[in-house]
Amino acid sequence: MTDTLHLVGDPEADRILAEHPFALLTGMLLDQQIPMEVAFDGPRKIVERLGSVDPDRIAATDPDDFIALCATPPAVHRFPKSMGQRVHDLAGAVVRDYGGDTAAIWTQGDPDGKEILRRLKALPGFGDQKARIFLALLGKQRGLQAPGWREAAGDYGRDGARMSIADVTDAETLQQVRAYKKEKKAAAKAAKA
Repeated sequence: MTDTLHLVGDPEADRILAEHPFALLTGMLLDQQIPMEVAFDGPRKIVERLGSVDPDRIAATDPDDFIALCATPPAVHRFPKSMGQRVHDLAGAVVRDYGGDTAAIWTQGDPDGKEILRRLKALPGFGDQKARIFLALLGKQRGLQAPGWREAAGDYGRDGARMSIADVTDAETLQQVRAYKKEKKAAAKAAKA
């Protein structure tokens, strides 16, 4: 596991992601319909406005107040109301199901990759693809050694892949992942035509 992450390209934002498992989970939740590095910068904005990215603190905040905090310019996400509610719901699930310990999702009871994937998919806002990408991120960059994590992550778990945020370690790999996504989007568009 590396001590540092390079998902945003901003030292403070990346430090928060590396030090706070809920921040990393929140960045993954926010990673839709906006650039990856903008999504993963969301937790830094939450820390600046709330003073914390602790799931207990977020869950204890009035949902409307939290949504307003997410909507304050620059907004945490381009859809601050719905995504603010999702972050609040995610914090509530982590508090309710894991006692506020986000890392317990992938450590409690020494789960294998398949079980971690199941737990991630049970979280609010995490579908199959998002859960697989986050599992790959844990394995590739956060030192997760659960048996079968690569298989459970599917193609995102492949060594040397440049498909998702799990593969971003610097500016160059960010561009490689961006190129892959652009290629996939073009192929999907061509298939529809």
